Amino acid sequence: MFSSLYPIAYLLTLGALTGWFYFRDNEQKAPLFRKVFFGALLAYVLCWLFASGSFSYKLAALLRELLLLALLPLLLSVFRKVTWAYIAFLVVSLISLKKWYFPELARTFPQEVLTEAVEVDEAAELLIEVREGHSLSEVQPILDRFNITATPAFTMAHPEATDLDDYYALDVPSANGELLHEVRAVLQENEAVEWLEANEKIFVGPEEATTARTTRSRFGLNDPGVSQLWGFEEMKVGEVVKFLANAEPKKQALIAILDTGVDAGHEDLAANYISTKKIYDTDRRGHGTHCAGIAGAVSNNGIGIASFSPNNKHVRITSIKVLNDSGFGSQRTIINGMLEAADRGADVLSMSLGGPSSDRQQRAYQKAVEYANKKGAIVVVAAGNSNRNARNYAPANTPGVITVTAVDTALNRASFSNTVEDLQWGVAAPGVAIYSAIPGSQYGLKSGTSMATPYVAGLVGILKSLNPTLTTEQAYRILNATGKKLKTGKKTGKLIQAGEAVRIGMRDEG
Repeated sequence: MFSSLYPIAYLLTLGALTGWFYFRDNEQKAPLFRKVFFGALLAYVLCWLFASGSFSYKLAALLRELLLLALLPLLLSVFRKVTWAYIAFLVVSLISLKKWYFPELARTFPQEVLTEAVEVDEAAELLIEVREGHSLSEVQPILDRFNITATPAFTMAHPEATDLDDYYALDVPSANGELLHEVRAVLQENEAVEWLEANEKIFVGPEEATTARTTRSRFGLNDPGVSQLWGFEEMKVGEVVKFLANAEPKKQALIAILDTGVDAGHEDLAANYISTKKIYDTDRRGHGTHCAGIAGAVSNNGIGIASFSPNNKHVRITSIKVLNDSGFGSQRTIINGMLEAADRGADVLSMSLGGPSSDRQQRAYQKAVEYANKKGAIVVVAAGNSNRNARNYAPANTPGVITVTAVDTALNRASFSNTVEDLQWGVAAPGVAIYSAIPGSQYGLKSGTSMATPYVAGLVGILKSLNPTLTTEQAYRILNATGKKLKTGKKTGKLIQAGEAVRIGMRDEG
């Protein structure tokens, strides 16, 4: 609670001081602002004392903010004489606070957000990052005190390219909410701990299945199941088929499906599938196989369904299993999967997974995305299916990813879809009654942002095949510039228009 109130109290203190100084010659208003200032200052100090967070970070924040309070009267005296300059100064100050102050709070005061109940992995409840120049041995007395076992959290081919090699997974025996809170509080006080976050559980639940909207269009494809791919009509896939009919890719892009595994022997996937590990080539839950079919099913083979690539030259798919056969995974298993996919040369990471986040920011996810980006990969993530703001869901809220919402057959936001108005790069794709592959060379309907995500990943894969150096920002700009505006606006982002996006991609290929 105190972490949440801290910035409010500080901003109120700044505002009251500004008003007090501006109306200092007004006998009625000056005393009022003075009282508000001292009341807000007292609240600010109390919030600082009781807010969670590393003491060293809190002390640095206190000194920084008291310095600003001391300088504010001096700065105001410069601008007070000219009204427009005074207003301009306040506007610039507010913009600066939003851009620099609030992001810094995430580092100073890790706080909880009120969302759905969040579970942590019982095998490793916490993740810590050891500060550069320090070692785990400096934290060992705390670990011994609570009988905590620490192991390296992540494995990657090039540890020099990331700070993730400084992360450790902590197993807290017989952990409960109260004990974990105590452990976190003690660790945050240790100078050797750069960052701490929960190793949250991820679960892929059952998806709603309904009758599909059919289409009479064939899109230039001979696969019998295309009549049930209503989204192809809305995304203008027929144009993609025409554009790519005789187009040669600069590379065959690899789309990694990070999920429950993929049925590698499926009749409509096998020819487009690359195996990385045998244990990833089965899927008892069916979720990963369904996503793989959407992203990269074999097209024009006279069976099953189709994907965006009409001649199967532009993309291949692979599987990185990060969720078990029951649909469970954790932040740690997912990040390790991201690192593995990037190390194996994936061009696109399709992540139809996620969940509510207890921490306002997960730096480990962000570092994993940065690692993948350095390897040339673009990360596409589902917004989530809780009909809430995706800013409180990870990894959907990770900077640097393309986050995907779902729309229904009427192009309304799907009733379950989270929203992306507060995220960096959000787009929409069909996600209700999506027909795709399921294990055993079968086909079926599923709904969810999980289904919308591989549509976007598949399209980004096509764009990467045309321009292998394409970055995430460049890909998003194409999707956004060519996308169809929906009445839901920023809550969903624009609906991807595959035909126009591919046309731009072919024009811009360098």
